[in-house]
Amino acid sequence: MYKQSSPARMARLFRLWLFAGAGLLALQFQASSASHLLASDVIPGAPQKKPVALVNGTIHTISGAPIHDGSLIFDKGKISEIGTSLTVPEGCQVIDLKGRHVYPGMIEAHSHTGLTEFSSIRATQDFAETGSLNPNLKAHVGVNPDSELIPVTRANGILLALSAPAGGLVSGRASVLQLDGWTYEDMTLRPDVALVVNWPTVSAAPRRSRQPQAESDSEETGNQALKELRDLFERARAYQKARESNPAEQRFDIRLDSMIPVVGGQIPLLVAATRAREIQSAVSFAAEQNVRIIIFGGHDAVLCADLLRQYSVPVIVDAVHRNPLRTHDDYDAAFTLPDRLRRAGIKFCISGSSRDETWNTRNLPFHAATAAAYGLPYEEAVKAVTIYPAEILGIADRVGSLEKGKDATLFVCDGDPLETETQVELAWIQGRTVDLNNRHKQLYHKYSEKYRQLKESGPQ
Repeated sequence: MYKQSSPARMARLFRLWLFAGAGLLALQFQASSASHLLASDVIPGAPQKKPVALVNGTIHTISGAPIHDGSLIFDKGKISEIGTSLTVPEGCQVIDLKGRHVYPGMIEAHSHTGLTEFSSIRATQDFAETGSLNPNLKAHVGVNPDSELIPVTRANGILLALSAPAGGLVSGRASVLQLDGWTYEDMTLRPDVALVVNWPTVSAAPRRSRQPQAESDSEETGNQALKELRDLFERARAYQKARESNPAEQRFDIRLDSMIPVVGGQIPLLVAATRAREIQSAVSFAAEQNVRIIIFGGHDAVLCADLLRQYSVPVIVDAVHRNPLRTHDDYDAAFTLPDRLRRAGIKFCISGSSRDETWNTRNLPFHAATAAAYGLPYEEAVKAVTIYPAEILGIADRVGSLEKGKDATLFVCDGDPLETETQVELAWIQGRTVDLNNRHKQLYHKYSEKYRQLKESGPQ
């Protein structure tokens, strides 16, 4: 019996071995391909070695009026002089701008920069961890400095970005990155900007009726999540007191320990909330816990204007290029939201990546341009992607405008940076020269050459 079945058995084993080998080769190919695609060949800039003077240009300081026929000098990564008829230091590199424009680097106020690459490849998605409560997670530690999305983004003048985790109730801490550097340490401008919270769907206020009000499954889950969040804050405060009174006996808890700067008010909450009910609930919770809060999304923020003004809550508009929230909303509700926030007296800035479109972060200036086309004053649109996000994220002392003593994080372009035709020609991050080459440009030149060759060769 064994001899009769042996050939069939051997054939079956051979097929299994063949399929296993083919699968292993496929996995190795996918891994090698992914690693190749993930490794950008653009070389980060070296530290600044001598002063640089940008002369004969229009300097858009953002904090004041543009300086025509102006000059800007930076040294050791910091802006040292701005104005007209400046004395150029000895040994300085002089760049004649010939009328071109100088702007501070634009700031993407929310993204998964460095934490995601391809939505179809799970191994390149590193912005969410398992579990509901992850306050100890730090976004900047997981950043991939070789991401191909980084050179693509900064080539359009976006030189800084908030990289935020996602998933669960408490996702972790968001970090502000400079979009150039060999390591995540080089890239990190501020590691702990805010604690990201995905606000749950909560039940509405009870109606004045004798009839019982049914609660949906999502609202019941949301109320339970809110209880879980409130319990986290209570445990964090109890843990802090125990650590202060008797640190030797209180066992270290990494989650609760990471909550101490939050409950102490040093780090705000960055709350993803869209509808009025969730925004009101989040602001009420922040007031109850005596913590600072930033709203991300905020489609209904204008409906909560009094509350937001009362507690000085800023809003990061998650995107201008998006669909209306409800079917009965105006078609241009998203386009006019920044101007409606401005007129309501709510501090805001504009993001261009929504919750999961980091690969489109390069389009940030065009979101601001659309807002300007739908009512937002042009100067406010530029501020909404420069100084306003810097103020909201707590980094305005270093970036967001061109002022003496601030970081030399800036770019030179040949026109209005909110226009699609404008080209960013030069850029620096903390005085380091930024290589503006990227995968998009490489592919453009490649296929331009292809069709040039086809045109020369004529019909085949």
